[in-house]
Amino acid sequence: MAAVMDLSAPAAVEATGRMKPGYEAILTPPALAFLADLHRRFDARRRVLLAARAERQARYDAGALPDFRADTRDIRAAEWAVAPIPAALRDRRVEITGPVDRKMVINALNSGAQVFMADFEDATAPTWDNLVAGQLNLRDAVAGTIEFRSPEGKAYRLNPAPAVLMVRPRGWHLPERHVRVDGEEVAGALFDFALFTFHNARALAARDRGPYFYLPKLQAMEEAALWDAVMEHAERALDLPAGAIKATVLIETLPAVFEMDEILYALRRRAVGLNCGRWDYIFSYLKTLRSHRDRVLPERGQVTMTVPFLKAYSEWLIRTCHRRGAFAMGGMAAQIPISGDAAANEAALAKVRADKLREVRAGHDGTWVAHPALVPVAREVFDAHMPTPNQLHVEREDVHVTRDALLAPCAGTITRRGFENDVEVALRYLAAWLDGQGCVPIHHLMEDAATAEIARAQLWQWLHRGDLAFADGAPIDFALFDRTLAAQAHRLRAAGIPGAARVDAAAALLAELTHAPRLAEFLTLPAYAQLD
Repeated sequence: MAAVMDLSAPAAVEATGRMKPGYEAILTPPALAFLADLHRRFDARRRVLLAARAERQARYDAGALPDFRADTRDIRAAEWAVAPIPAALRDRRVEITGPVDRKMVINALNSGAQVFMADFEDATAPTWDNLVAGQLNLRDAVAGTIEFRSPEGKAYRLNPAPAVLMVRPRGWHLPERHVRVDGEEVAGALFDFALFTFHNARALAARDRGPYFYLPKLQAMEEAALWDAVMEHAERALDLPAGAIKATVLIETLPAVFEMDEILYALRRRAVGLNCGRWDYIFSYLKTLRSHRDRVLPERGQVTMTVPFLKAYSEWLIRTCHRRGAFAMGGMAAQIPISGDAAANEAALAKVRADKLREVRAGHDGTWVAHPALVPVAREVFDAHMPTPNQLHVEREDVHVTRDALLAPCAGTITRRGFENDVEVALRYLAAWLDGQGCVPIHHLMEDAATAEIARAQLWQWLHRGDLAFADGAPIDFALFDRTLAAQAHRLRAAGIPGAARVDAAAALLAELTHAPRLAEFLTLPAYAQLD
């Protein structure tokens, strides 16, 4: 098939990030021409869709509630299915996700999981060096040549049968300010997708390995249709077989749960599943319903997958996916091993086992973990209860949901400890993120941008509600927040935590966002201006 563009043609591309040795292998003129072509074809549509998000949120802020769309009722009612799932993805019982640094890529691919999702979004602070080095790391992983030697001299290299690689580019809302095309900033999503696809798609397609992607933060079928158009054009431009590029969509926004059928339909030639992105979904519930005083959530530890609105979400996702021949992937276990305390470690692993047991019994086809040590724990549960490669046969016709079930308020409490933990998590994560780290262990949990978003959104919601109090009657107010933030910042500056040098900047930004009269759409947008 003839390519639809000349990849050797000059393009008006300006890359302002500092070039280091090796970067020229990723930022080649043909690769940048491919990126420029995608930008010119699709960025205007992306901006229209982002404006539609803002208009939709304005309706929610004015009192409306998300609901199933009347204009797409026929899609939901009709009988159709996604394209057949490739052999390499028919068993996805355990997937591991993490950032794109070199050691993590090797360890994750060697972890024994079926799939490694290399994450350019929530687990990666998008510094220029992180992004370009991450592309180099994935290129070497695809080629099978990736190696790493630690400062202590330990050598890391790929095992003979590594996990299947999937890549999560950034969401449609995030810019890449280090690259401009015709004077316009490119989308982070197109930057990540273009460079990975250009350098690796042919090699992966030759081995029946995609390329495969995870698509984050979608809110509507039109956003999925844009990804489908981008991928279809990439297949033509790079002489790939039609439908070679496959995608799993994270259902991690509240509006998207009402359009799961429609999202699969828009991507039906390449969709292989949906994923319960539970942490971002909780954040999206907070953000979407920020003006609804009756939808205040309790502290994060009480918002488990067994509460009504999350149980309805996960079971509706299973039913929707299996009806369409797509996989329903479970959510992330954020626990990490606790060394030096066997009892605490076993208690943490018991929580993981219980969560994975709930998922497999509900009908999920696989699950996520954040640490290689959790791969055998999750695998043991799924092996015991899912003898088949997947559970597409579990149709869950018993599940029926309504709008109100998906939006049900959540009972619970707010404790001083929960309040202080939200301040600490948001501050520690933001300080590390500003220092270039997007995945941070805090209190034996692997925190990423999604969990930090929950923490700062909860703080905003509780404080702006204005009439909440702890059990002893003490008010939850801005004076308390300011004192807690100052105390946490003082403690963390002296503690030598990751990003300690950025604690003051993180505290200033967290204070600004929390006091602001409107909840910011994403923490990472204002923070991005402070990254290198």
